[in-house]
Amino acid sequence: MAKPKLIQVFEHQRLLKNNTYDGVRFEDRYFRALLKLNELHNSKYFTPIYEGIKFSGYVGVLQVDDLVIEVLPKVEGCTAENNQWRDVLIEMLRVTHQLKVNELGQASVARQSIHLLDIYFDWFLTEVEQLVHAGLIKQYRKETKNTLALKGKLEFAGHIRKNLVHQERFYTTHQVYDQDHLLHRVMNEALQVVEVMSKGTYRYGRCKAVQLNFPEVSALVVVAQTFDKIGFNRKNQAYQTVIALARLIILNYSPNVKHGDEQMLALMFDMNDLWEKYVLAKLQQQANGEWLVKGQDSKRFWEYKTIRPDIVLQHIASGEIVIIDTKWKNYAYDRIGMDDLRQIYVYNEFWEAKLGMLLYPSPQGSKIAVRGAYARNGYLGQIVVVTVLDSEGRLNKELGYNLFRLVSNALLELVYVSD
Repeated sequence: MAKPKLIQVFEHQRLLKNNTYDGVRFEDRYFRALLKLNELHNSKYFTPIYEGIKFSGYVGVLQVDDLVIEVLPKVEGCTAENNQWRDVLIEMLRVTHQLKVNELGQASVARQSIHLLDIYFDWFLTEVEQLVHAGLIKQYRKETKNTLALKGKLEFAGHIRKNLVHQERFYTTHQVYDQDHLLHRVMNEALQVVEVMSKGTYRYGRCKAVQLNFPEVSALVVVAQTFDKIGFNRKNQAYQTVIALARLIILNYSPNVKHGDEQMLALMFDMNDLWEKYVLAKLQQQANGEWLVKGQDSKRFWEYKTIRPDIVLQHIASGEIVIIDTKWKNYAYDRIGMDDLRQIYVYNEFWEAKLGMLLYPSPQGSKIAVRGAYARNGYLGQIVVVTVLDSEGRLNKELGYNLFRLVSNALLELVYVSD
């Protein structure tokens, strides 16, 4: 595989076949491979259009053969450059614990030739190296084969079939205590993916060195159900991070889709979900003991159906509850849907929250854009926008503080109106 070429695009942007982006031609073979990859992932990453594709609300990184496509988030009106938005995405993934950027990773992030796949792959290799250095664990497993000594359970039918003329042998099922177990087999499969996807890059030599120090283990066909069989305890808890990364790498790797020859991998994130998790994380960081912050709190709605607002805030001293529903899209008053307003109304009713908010990203300024009261109960429904980037084009670290200030002001206004 040749050294990867990089194209950076924004969510909802189009790529047209045979056009050139960032000095890279979007060839027909890349177009056809992406169509296969998208179909494998239920067509959620982009929509095919005439002679091209249009990306959806997913962000992250796609690789087909030697082409890497970074799909970046963006808020209309913000003037940050591509690499700044890339850093915004990396910071969001880091804050929401979907990406670990250690000292080595931070140095890599500063290099424009390093993309998101590099960060994930380097993180995985670092975790494997640390486990190898600390000493890989052994586990018991069952093995069925011929031995020269009778141990374990004699498999009588297999013994007769295999050893009719070798009476000195015993075909048995017995326990073996070694490093050839499920955890290491999964890690080995992920190492093979990293090797294939790293050819032509700086990482290839490092990956081969890690494989050289890794024990020989049996091959394994890894599917989603494989990870359900893995249980963690005090002995193997150090493997939790590396297995989570292996799951991400293996299950998103799609070699030979529909008998093709392409090597393909997708690490994509729903931007609405990522925005929700980021806001939740910033609120939890800056609650300062005054607020209880919960995400995806659920209540029974109808029969066995439940409802879950994105974020529920409860003021510890007063007990006041505030509902926040996050929206990663550009705010416009004429685009406010009745469904969203009805949703906030239902949340307010079930949580007895006198204040509900629809939260949108903003290119500049955090404010309450629209306020109004529901006719039936007088509860408030508000449209709130918060600044995503600071003055230097970096992710706004004061987002939680700004939002709490808006919430507190709204509650004071509610008290004043009720009086």
